[in-house]
This record gives sequence, C-alpha cells and structure tokens, in this order.
Amino acid sequence: MKSVILNKGKDKAAWQLHPWVFSGAVNNVSGNVENGEVVSVFNSDREFIAYGIYHNQSRVAVRLLEWHPDTTIDENWWRNRIRKAVEARQHLLTAETNTVRLIFAEADFIPGLIADKYADYISIQVHAAGTENVKAVIIDELTRLLQPKGIYERSDLKSREHEGLPNTNGLLSGELPPEFVDVVENGIRYKVNIIDGQKSGFYCDQRENRFLTAQYVKDKKVLDCFCYSGGFTLNSIQQGAAAVTAVDSSALAIETLERNMVVNGFDTSGHQFILSDVNKQLRTFIEEEARFDVVILDPPKYAPSRSSLEKASRAYKDLNRRGMMLLESGGLLATFSCSGAMDISTFKQVIAWAALDAGKEIQFIRQFHQPEDHPVRASFPEGEYLKGLLVRIL
Repeated sequence: MKSVILNKGKDKAAWQLHPWVFSGAVNNVSGNVENGEVVSVFNSDREFIAYGIYHNQSRVAVRLLEWHPDTTIDENWWRNRIRKAVEARQHLLTAETNTVRLIFAEADFIPGLIADKYADYISIQVHAAGTENVKAVIIDELTRLLQPKGIYERSDLKSREHEGLPNTNGLLSGELPPEFVDVVENGIRYKVNIIDGQKSGFYCDQRENRFLTAQYVKDKKVLDCFCYSGGFTLNSIQQGAAAVTAVDSSALAIETLERNMVVNGFDTSGHQFILSDVNKQLRTFIEEEARFDVVILDPPKYAPSRSSLEKASRAYKDLNRRGMMLLESGGLLATFSCSGAMDISTFKQVIAWAALDAGKEIQFIRQFHQPEDHPVRASFPEGEYLKGLLVRIL
C-alpha cells in the first residue's frame, strides 16, 4: 500500500483519532497516489498511525478510516460500516416517523457520505473522492439492507470541487422518486421533494427540536422564520397554536408548506404564509409594532468556515435582535444556528449581545441539539453543527 508521511509534530490529532489530516501536515507521499486511493499514514519516525483516503486536491489531504494496522480496507470493511450505521438507526423508524439520517459521514466512519431515508426512498450526497470510488458498493449495501424503491443522488455540492469531482444528480438504483414523496415525522405528514428540494430534500436534523418547541405554543401567536416546508409551523398548529405566521424567501417553500397544511387536514384560517426576505419582513413587523408570543428563527448556515465567523456573528446578532423586538415580557425566542464554526458558547454570547441591542433582559431556559441520527464522534467535535436556544424575555 502507498504511504503518506507526516511532518514532525503534526501527528497529534491523527493519534487522537481525529479523521482529518490537512495538507500542511503532509511531509511526503510515496509513489504516484491517485485521488481517492487508500494509503497508510505514518509519523515522521515511520510509525504506523492509520489507513486513510488520499485527496490530492483537497485541503483535507487524508481522511482517516481505520487505526488498526491488521485491518484491511476492502469491500467488506465498507459494507460493515454501512450496516452498523443503518442498524444504529433502526429503532427510530416507527409508524410515527419514517424519515431519518442513515449515514452521517465522519460520525459513522464513512467520510463524505450523507444518506437520508424518506419513506421508501433514499437520498444520498457524496462529498469525497474516496467515497465516490466505492459508491457502487454503498448503493448495493443500502439496497440489501433496506430494499428501497429507489436511491437518488443529490451531489450538487461546492465541496466536490475541492475533491476534483463534478456535480452529479440522478437516479442510482430502482425507480425514480415521484415529484413528492409522502413521509411522516412526529405523526405529521410531509410532501418531500427529493429531486429539487433543498439539501437532500428535508431537514430531518430538526425533528426533535420542532416537537420540543411546539410544547410551548398552545394558544400562542407564533412567528416561524425561514419556515421552508413548515416543520415548526405544522408542529405548532398540531400543538394548538392560536395563529402562526410563516415567512420564507422561497416560493417553493411557501407552496410546499401550503400543500403540507392540506395533507394534514389543518385549517389555514387564522394563519398567514408570507413570501419575503426574513430580515426585510422582520423590519416591517417592527415598523408596524407587531407582537408575537413565540418567535422561531432557523436561518441557513451563516458561517461556512471559521474565517467567516465574525461576519456571521454580526448577521446572527442582527437577526435575533429583530426577533426579540417583536416579543414582550414572557415571550419566547427559539433560535438556531447550523454553522459548525459557531460553538454553543459563542452562540450564547451572540444572543446576549442581541438582547442588549434590543433593550431586553433574557434567560436561557432550554438548549437544543441535533438528534441521535446525527451523532457526534468524541474525536470529531466538528460534527456538532446544530445548536439552538430557547430564550425567555424578562
């Protein structure tokens, strides 16, 4: 097997089971290693550390797979990893919920692979060249384990450019999903567009948080910002919210939310769905002196990297300041960040700054997390990307 030698003093993270070796840590590469090829990784004293996948165009030069030298990275290794990941989620699939994340990349020792189950279909995204090389094995094993009607790929990701991979969307196995796949989550029905929807089709990482937030909304006036297909809105209505105003800048999102209202038999009277930029709409509400009992802020990723964290912090602060200005004493703000570069301590500080700017005193009364089908490896804290806070206005 071809090998990668690390620079002296650059092997600590690899010994501690962190799955990424950055290009700056590499001293030399033996032989003509192809992009996506499995290599042995050694420290500067030629001691074996791990096996990994080499990426000659990526900032992450090696994605480590296995730290036991007597293990062979072959087809069976990949199949076993896929099987363990799927089996760990089986208990989450019930009559009340038939959509879960089956594979969560490095958290499941399968770098660069996301696989989500939507009823009888599976949607996958492949971020890494090494995983691309074994895609046929992945598809075969998922088919063997779950017998889906179809497996569809949504690998239209900017990260693939860094791996030397073209974007690719299309059917990989079985039959093409219909325009809308019927799924159920927490007993609520959704029409999910796997082919054209955002990300892999649906944000199943907010499953628990949607349900938890809805426990506070009975008989309340709720504002759901960045509503997408209506997860927080539908849970709120199911739990007895008096009125929900949902806002999103995507016409498809509003259309999907309205469709999901009908599918669940919810009465639309008293509720409002607004097609608008969220920050613009919040400013309008402030000018109109509108007030809500519960405000939900679930924005897209503002900080894709640490270099963008300062700018993103300002954006999060301004967004949350505007949300708080719509709440009176006793009002609740459920606010989220899906930026992995922003940890929970930083997020709390940003929310505290937002409260000061809004002239509000607040309490943090609940902390939200990503669910168990999005696990976090102890050696890979970067996998903990989703965090949220329930904030009470005093």
